Amino acid sequence: MDESVRIENRGDFAVWAIEAAKQIVGEHGFELARAARDGSEEDLRSAGNALGQAITNALIEVYDGLADGPVD
Repeated sequence: MDESVRIENRGDFAVWAIEAAKQIVGEHGFELARAARDGSEEDLRSAGNALGQAITNALIEVYDGLADGPVD
């Protein structure tokens, strides 16, 4: 998530979450699907871990932004 987004209410957060999920699945979903179809157990584990890490990073990023308070 390279772009700054101002989250002022639940609706803003929902929009951010949807867009973040689209981006994460677009970047990591194919590798997970490919590993599930053609890869080894290690490939699947690695792709799943990468997807999980991307989700975690996005959540930490938004938490840090909210914890820092509003930027004016």
